[in-house]
Amino acid sequence: MSTQAAPKSSNKALMAIFWLYVLVPLVWGVTNTLAQAMKLFG
Repeated sequence: MSTQAAPKSSNKALMAIFWLYVLVPLVWGVTNTLAQAMKLFG
């Protein structure tokens, strides 16, 4: 088992792309849900 002290920059780029891939739809979904809830309860 080998451990690296610092991650490679390519790994950081892949992680950033992955988190964007996860967070963008999540934020859109939460925003859309809140907008629909405001219409329903507002």
